[in-house]
Amino acid sequence: METRRQVAVPLVQVLIKMNGIWRNSLSCLRIRKLPRRYQSGCHPAAPLGSRILTDPTKVFEHNMWDHMQWSEEEEAAARKKVEENSAVRVLQEEQVKYESEANKYWDTFYKIHKNKFFKDRNWLLREFPEILPVAQQTEEKTKELSWDHVKTDAANCFSRKHCPVPEERNCKESSTLSDGQSEAESDFSNLGPEAHRKGPLETESFPGSRATFRILEVGCGAGNSVFPILNTLQNAPESFLYCCDFASGAVELVKSHPSYRAAQCCAFVRDVCDDRVPYPFPDGALDVVLLLVFVLSSVHPDRMQGVVNQLSKLLKPGGMLLFRDYGRYDKTQLRFKKGHCLSENFYVRGDGTRAYFFTKGEVHNMFCKAGLDEKQNLVDRRLQVNRKKQVKMHRVWVQGKFQKPLHLTQKSSQLVFSHHSHS
Repeated sequence: METRRQVAVPLVQVLIKMNGIWRNSLSCLRIRKLPRRYQSGCHPAAPLGSRILTDPTKVFEHNMWDHMQWSEEEEAAARKKVEENSAVRVLQEEQVKYESEANKYWDTFYKIHKNKFFKDRNWLLREFPEILPVAQQTEEKTKELSWDHVKTDAANCFSRKHCPVPEERNCKESSTLSDGQSEAESDFSNLGPEAHRKGPLETESFPGSRATFRILEVGCGAGNSVFPILNTLQNAPESFLYCCDFASGAVELVKSHPSYRAAQCCAFVRDVCDDRVPYPFPDGALDVVLLLVFVLSSVHPDRMQGVVNQLSKLLKPGGMLLFRDYGRYDKTQLRFKKGHCLSENFYVRGDGTRAYFFTKGEVHNMFCKAGLDEKQNLVDRRLQVNRKKQVKMHRVWVQGKFQKPLHLTQKSSQLVFSHHSHS
């Protein structure tokens, strides 16, 4: 009898362990059924915006650290570096050439690199959910809630080796981002479907004229934002994406891509600085304009305000303009050598393409002068690390969301209607 008991005890332990493995496997299977963009693979990355460096001795353990606070010494060193590389300016006649032949330089860039230089910007929807129609934004939020539920179940995994739990990627870069993002989504969503669908010249026929939600990406390049957006809009046939670039070679790369769908996308060549050439749709037809990524920085500073003014006219009342670009003292600015400075904080690269480096205040003034309301405007500071070379580099970007207000006439008519309805 005693021998049977001794045998039974290990058997029970084995059964308990097998039961744990079975439950663990179920959790893993449920995770694998999640949409691809919610999976992190076998080695989950830290959630976006949450990898904080608390121990300087561990700086080379990861490639990127978020929300970096600069010391006074670091900022002074960056300022000094900019003063040094700005001391010698490019000759005026050469500056004229870089301006007049800007499209040629970018055409050459895309002929050399084609679509292999930039990675697809699959992070766009995390930072800019406004790209989606309101109904689809709700659907994505529902998926995120489901993901929270699965995460709780998956926490029962007895070993990360058996079931690596993907960590949720946080949509909110910082507390500032969180506040701005929720405010922008709230204001945008509260307009209702009528405000989204209503556009001028509804009877006119133009590409995407039957769509109820229209997006324009300015400076689309080889399509690194276009195709992640198009893939997401497959389930929103009422949506239409326009994309333009003033490098004809870039537009050809977009049109020749296997994922390009003329039924839901219109790619065209357009110099945003030239307001004499009309867009293939009327003013006030767009729900979203993406001035992404690092596009406005390539425009001459004297022409930036005109570009933003023109893009503002393309938006419907309540429409959003989304922006992300280089910030002041980004590593890209600090790396320029003497003789590459065109004007203050404006440089030319060796290939003839140009880059400007913004402050938060400049971005605020520019978009507000165009009649847009600021919903988000933040500086995203990160520390990029080359672990092999033991080199640290500061990255600085400015990100903003700006909304076109409802016209006064519309507000007045709503008030009049409200008054009559109560009379």
